[in-house]
Amino acid sequence: QGQLVESGGGWVQPGGSLRLSCAASGDQFYMYALGWYRQALGEQREMVATITNGGGPQDMDSVKGRFTIDRDNAKNMVWLDMSNLKPEDTAVYYCASWSGGYVAGQPNNWGQGTRVMVFA
Repeated sequence: QGQLVESGGGWVQPGGSLRLSCAASGDQFYMYALGWYRQALGEQREMVATITNGGGPQDMDSVKGRFTIDRDNAKNMVWLDMSNLKPEDTAVYYCASWSGGYVAGQPNNWGQGTRVMVFA
């Protein structure tokens, strides 16, 4: 699998919105399942949202209705649109991929992460 490069993190006030982007290299992007994880300081990394190679999204309950994952295979891109952000959403967010096309076990590939900070 190729590289995953995240962007779009930063500071936002509670209630605000951010869009995280993940650009992937390689010509088999369309085959992969993709996802976003996050890791807050002192916490374990947790799954936020995933999307299969067929485009089926799955969100973690704590972000359901606030975060949306989407992908564009023609652009080798996956995004995480985050709205109504809360301080507890503060974390480093990682893009990840599974080469099998569906979410099973740990991802095969990770990006370097982008930091999101939510505070007034």
